[in-house]
Order: sequence, then C-alpha cells, then structure tokens
Amino acid sequence: MNIEHVAIYVNNLEVEKDFFVKYFHAKASEKYTNFRKDFSSYFLVFDNGARFEIMHRQSMIDPKKDKYRSGYHHIAINVGNKKVLDELTSAMEDDGIFIVVAPRMTGDGYYASIVADPEGNEIELLAGNFGN
Repeated sequence: MNIEHVAIYVNNLEVEKDFFVKYFHAKASEKYTNFRKDFSSYFLVFDNGARFEIMHRQSMIDPKKDKYRSGYHHIAINVGNKKVLDELTSAMEDDGIFIVVAPRMTGDGYYASIVADPEGNEIELLAGNFGN
C-alpha cells in the first residue's frame, strides 16, 4: 500500500498553485470545478510522482491555524541536497516567504528548514536522505 495523495483546503487556489509550481516545480493538473457542489481543485504532481491536492469551496470556514493542534501540521519535501535547500530557502526569503526555521541539522538527523506557504501552512524542506 501507499499514500495516493494528500489534500488540503485553501483560500486562494491560484496563489497556492503558483507557489508550488514556482518553488517545487510541481506540475499542476487542469483546474477541476464542480459548480453544483461549490468545489474546485488542482492536483499538483511532483517529479517522483507524489500528488498533493489543493481544494477550495466558497462556503468553507477558515479557523485560526494554531501551531499545536490536531490534524494537518506540515508536509515535508525533499529538495535534493544541502546546497539546493540553502539556495531555495534563501530565494523564498528574498521573495517574502516567511521562514519559520532557518536551515539546520535537526535532532533526528535531517538537514532541514521550515517555510510557510502563502496561507501559513508549514512545509519542511529536507536535504538528502535521512541522516545525510
């Protein structure tokens, strides 16, 4: 078995889609819209085939995103190596993306940084394989 995809609701589909395409080279599907159900979405496909669905409804609620809550917390994206991670984190910072945690070695053996997407959802950037 494997995880087929992960999905989140977002307030602005186009801004979120553009963020993942620009920084992570995701390939976006055609926008799916079901007007009867007030639903639209994109599938974002990454180089390794992993898929992330971003969804929107006009009628959805947008509660405060407390850091320590149940449910979705972050996604982790392996960007390659330390140099790529450092350059990507720096480019994001230059573009005004909020850097939650600067690049560093984690206590569990990853080289990582944490950024926030345009809606404040955390994305952990990882370099290399676990412990490398």
